[in-house]
Amino acid sequence: MPPTNELIPYSRQELHAIGPRALYRGPELREIAFPLGGIGTGCVSLGGRGQLRDWEIFNRPNQGFRPAETFAILSARVPGAEPVTRVLESPPQPPYSSTHGYAGGTGAGLPHMDSNTFRGEYPIAWLEFADARMPVSVSLEAFNPFIPLNEYDSSLPVAVLVYALSNQGETPVDALLVWRLQNVVGYKGTGALSRRDLGGNTNVFRTREGLRGFLLGSTRYRQDDPRFGTLALSTPWSDVTYASSADGRAMWQQVEKGALPNTDSKEPTDEGRTATCALGLRARVEPGERVEMPVLLTWCFPNYVFGEHQWDEPKEKEQPRWVNHYAQQFKDAWKAAEYVHENLDRLRAETHSFHDALYSSTLPGAVLDAAGSQTSTLKTPTCMRLEDGTFYGFEGCSSRVGCCPGSCTHVWNYQQALPFLFPALERSMRTADYRHNLREEDGRMCFRIGLPLGTSHWEFHAAADGQLGGIIKTYRDWLICGDDEWLREIWPAVKKSLSYAWKQWDVDRDGVPEGVQHNTYDIEFHGPNPLIGAFYLGALRAGEQMARHLGEDAQADEYRELFEKGSAKMDKMLFNGDYYVQEYDAAEAKAQQFGKGCLSDQMLGQWLAAICDLGHLLEPDHVRRALLSVFRHNWRASLEEHVSFQRTYALDGEAGLLMLSWPRGGRPETATRYCDEVWTGIEYQVASHLIMEGMVEEGLAIVKGARDRHDGRRRNPWDEPECGSHYARAMSSWGLILALSGFFCDASRALLRFAPRIRQEDFRCFWSDDAAWGTFAQSIEDESVELRLEVLGGSKTLRILQLDLPGRPRMPRAETDEEEVECEVARAGRWTAISFAGPVTIGPGRALTVRLRI
Repeated sequence: MPPTNELIPYSRQELHAIGPRALYRGPELREIAFPLGGIGTGCVSLGGRGQLRDWEIFNRPNQGFRPAETFAILSARVPGAEPVTRVLESPPQPPYSSTHGYAGGTGAGLPHMDSNTFRGEYPIAWLEFADARMPVSVSLEAFNPFIPLNEYDSSLPVAVLVYALSNQGETPVDALLVWRLQNVVGYKGTGALSRRDLGGNTNVFRTREGLRGFLLGSTRYRQDDPRFGTLALSTPWSDVTYASSADGRAMWQQVEKGALPNTDSKEPTDEGRTATCALGLRARVEPGERVEMPVLLTWCFPNYVFGEHQWDEPKEKEQPRWVNHYAQQFKDAWKAAEYVHENLDRLRAETHSFHDALYSSTLPGAVLDAAGSQTSTLKTPTCMRLEDGTFYGFEGCSSRVGCCPGSCTHVWNYQQALPFLFPALERSMRTADYRHNLREEDGRMCFRIGLPLGTSHWEFHAAADGQLGGIIKTYRDWLICGDDEWLREIWPAVKKSLSYAWKQWDVDRDGVPEGVQHNTYDIEFHGPNPLIGAFYLGALRAGEQMARHLGEDAQADEYRELFEKGSAKMDKMLFNGDYYVQEYDAAEAKAQQFGKGCLSDQMLGQWLAAICDLGHLLEPDHVRRALLSVFRHNWRASLEEHVSFQRTYALDGEAGLLMLSWPRGGRPETATRYCDEVWTGIEYQVASHLIMEGMVEEGLAIVKGARDRHDGRRRNPWDEPECGSHYARAMSSWGLILALSGFFCDASRALLRFAPRIRQEDFRCFWSDDAAWGTFAQSIEDESVELRLEVLGGSKTLRILQLDLPGRPRMPRAETDEEEVECEVARAGRWTAISFAGPVTIGPGRALTVRLRI
C-alpha cells in the first residue's frame, strides 16, 4: 500500500509538539464552556469571558441558562482617586442582535474589563484580565476537585473560583471583590426562570468556623419535592461585607464606595419574587503584593426525577426518582461548602498534582488536549451517581434532557477515562449490569440498564457489540484492580452472557457471528462482519483468561478452541487484501448494511483486546493493513468536497475521519446509518489503535484534525457532541495516553508495563491503576537507562516492571527513596522484565528508580 504522507497536512514538528495549547483570546472565547462540578452533581460552566454560564445543577441538562444578576464585580481605588469599577468579565461578544436587547440582569450595560485570555487544562482554567484603568492586575483560577481514585472528593458539588489581585504600582490599592448570586431555588431546571417558580426564597448570611457567606433556600417546597434544594455563596476570606438583597444602581454605588450595607434579612420573599445576595471581599493590596481571594459556589438539589417531561406537567406514569449520592453526604449546600473550606488547601494541591502529572508529560500537546478536555464529561449531566453510589450515564445531553439513557453499553465501550481514573466507579457499572441487566433464562442483556435498578428490562435486540464488549471490559477492570472476590461474584453472569452468543449470534459455533446483530449504529448488521466479529473474538479471549485464572481450565479450553477456529475463518472470509468487509444475504437485509465498505471502527474489538494485552485476534499484518486502509480511505485532510445529508460535526475545510467509505465501489442505495458522519469518539479510537500498531504519524494527524475543529471560535473545546453534548464516546481519547505510553497493568501479578512509542530517549507520562497514580519517566543516553516510577496518590506494590528497551539490558540497580532494592533483569522476546526479590511498595510522594545498561 502506498505511503500516507500526502494525506497528512501537518509537519512532523506540528504533530509531535509538546507544551500547552496557545491561549484562547478574542473571538476564540465565544464558545468556551468549561464544566465545574463533581461527578454526578451537575455543573456550572466557566465561559471564555469569565462568566458562569450553563447552570446545569438542577438534575437535568440546561445549556444556555444563567441566573440574572449573577456575576462578579471588582472595584479598586488608589487613595485620593476615583474608584475603577468593572464587571469581572470581558465585554459580551457579537452578535448583539435581539428583538428586545440584552436583559438588564445580564449586566451587559455595565463597564467590563477590556479583555482577557483563557488557558484551560482540565480540570483547571486560568484567566488573565486586562484593563487600562484598573490599578491592579486581575487573574482567576477556577477548578473543581479532580483527584484520581478519590471519587468522594471528585464528586463534590462545588465550583472553586480563586481571584488574584496584584499591585504592580507604587501606592496601596483598596479593592472590593463582590460576587452576586440570584436565588433561583424553585427553578424547574429548564427554560426561563418563571415567577411561578419563586416566592418564599431566603438568603441567610452565615459565619461559621472561618467560613462566611450566604445559604440560599426556599420555604416553599417540601424536602422531597424535585425543586427543593439550596445554594451557597461563601468564602474563607476574613474581611467581608454583604447584603442579602442587592439590586441595581444602588448596589453599584455601594460597591464604588467600598462597602455593602451588611444587611441580613431572614424574611422569605413574596410570592413570585426572589432576591439577589451579594458577598464582598475587601483587601488593601500593598505595592508589590499579590492576594488570593477564594470564592466557593456550592449547591445541593437532592431529588432526581428521571424522565423527559417537566415536573409540573401531567405524568402518564410515575417516573423513577432517587436522592443523589452527593446529597446523602451533605444535607445542604452550606455543609458542602464547609467540607470544601476545611479541605481546600489539600483539594487544590491534589488537583494541581494531577494536573501537573498529566500536562508535564512529553506527549504531544494535541494528545493531552484531547485526553484531558474530554474527562470534563465526567463532571457534566451526562453522568450521575445513584443513591448507593453506582455510576450511571446518558450517552450525552440534549439542551434540556439527557440523551439516550441507561449507561448504553455499545457507546460506553469506547471510553477509557473512567476505568483508569476512577476504576471503582467503572466497576460499579459492570456490577450493576451483571446483577440487574441479565436475563437469567438465556443470558441475554439489555444494552440500557433500567431504573430503578432491576426494573424495566424492555424487549428489544441485545446489542452484540455492547454485550460482548462488556466481557472484555470485565477483564480489563479486573486487570486494573486484581480483586478476585469481585471477579468471582460476577463471573457466573459473565459466563452466561458469553454463552448467549451461541443462542443468537454463533449458533453453529464456528467462531464467526452471524444473524441479527444490533450495534452502536442503531441498526442491525446481518451476517459476518468485522465489528461484531472482533468483539466476539476478544470476548472469547477475555473469557479464556478469566476462566483459567479462576481454575476453570475446561471452560478456558472451550473458549480458546472457539477463538482459534473463528479467528482463522474470519480472516479467510472477510479480509479483502486491504481491510475487513461484511458478508450478508441481500434478500434478508435490504438496507443499512455496509457490505464491501471500509468501516472506521472495524477493529474496535481488537483495540479493546490490545488495551487488555490479549494479543492479536486476527492475523497481525491484516490488522495493521486494515487500520492503514481506514486512514487512507476514510481520513479527509479537508472536507470541502465531502457530500453528506446526515448530521454534520465537521465541514468545509476542516479535517475529519469519516465513518465509512466504499473504496472499491458498491455503496448500497440505503447505506449504513451515520456512514457520512464524523465522530470524535471513533476518531480517537482509530488514532490510538494506529499508534499501538506503529503508525504514529497517522494517528496524531487524526487527533490534531479533531482538536483543531474545537478552537473556541467554532466549537467548545470542552464539549465534543454526537447524539447530544458532552458525549461519552469521546472519552476514548484517554486511549491515546495508553497507546503512546504503552501502559499496561496486571494487579493480580503486581505488574506494570511501559513501552513509549515516541521520545524513548527522554519520555515522561501520567499513569494510574486501582491502587495508585503518578508519573513514569524513561531516559536513555548512550548505553545507560534510567527509569523512575513516582507515586503521587495511593500506594503501589510492585513485583515486575516490564519495558520495551533496545539492546541487551543488564546490570540493573534499583532503589526507592529509602533503600536499595534487590532485582534481576531478563529478556523475553520484545519485553525486558525487571523482577524484584520481594514486593516493593511505593507510598505517596515516593519513587522507585531503576538504572541499567543496554
